[in-house]
Amino acid sequence: MVDFDRIRNAITYIHENYKSQPSLDEIADHVHLSQYHFQRLFSEWAGISPKKFLQFVSLGNAKKLLISQKTLMSASYETGLSGTSRLHDLFLNIEGMTPGSFKSGGEGLSIEYAVYPSAFGDVLIASTRIGICHISFLDNETPTEVLKSHFPGASLIYQIKEMHQEALKPIAGDWSDLSKIKLHLKGTPFQLKVWEALLKIPFGKAATYSAIASYIDKPKAMRAVGSAVGANPIAYLIPCHRVIQSTGAIGQYHWGSERKTAMLGFESLQETEEIIE
Repeated sequence: MVDFDRIRNAITYIHENYKSQPSLDEIADHVHLSQYHFQRLFSEWAGISPKKFLQFVSLGNAKKLLISQKTLMSASYETGLSGTSRLHDLFLNIEGMTPGSFKSGGEGLSIEYAVYPSAFGDVLIASTRIGICHISFLDNETPTEVLKSHFPGASLIYQIKEMHQEALKPIAGDWSDLSKIKLHLKGTPFQLKVWEALLKIPFGKAATYSAIASYIDKPKAMRAVGSAVGANPIAYLIPCHRVIQSTGAIGQYHWGSERKTAMLGFESLQETEEIIE
């Protein structure tokens, strides 16, 4: 079992059993590791201890996250600012593909791609000459299967690129130079509008589908917003993992609810540590 699979199983176990506050020994036993090795592996992978992560996953913390965002939503959307320097709307440049490329499934496009390791599992990063066109986490799929489903007419070339390395840095926790990241996205005008709205959700915070719908002046289009969020082609950098249900529940995620829980937990705790410091 690879490290991420063990951690994902542990996250699932914590998420399903948080009400009973399982001990470190119980969680370690569930993933067939000793307490010592599980503590070390989890801390290395997530940057926090299993105990702290369990504290986040509690329903109370999820609700606090939602309540906090209700008070921050207007300010963060209107100014693009918060208490953190890790603001997505200040660094990600989105350019939509031409209508011709969109309709033809990327015919004529040359897409270079590679797979890289990350804390959240293997990540597929693909780019055109203009910018990053796709980022996703791989489980059982092959890179070409994933890319062909999005760009059936494109020419695919395996190539490690500097552009990919720049996009990988935020996933690895390096937010020092984000201005180099450019996105080249295949989406409808409505989808692009929703994805741009997602970039306004600050690091360590969350928003609801209804809040996103209201922000783009489509308050009754929550279902369409949900579909656009689910169609996001840029994992993590366009933070669809920060959209939660109005009840405070984490909800589903295209690349697995366990990953979503891990990302929200990690970001929330990192943000808390920054405020404390």
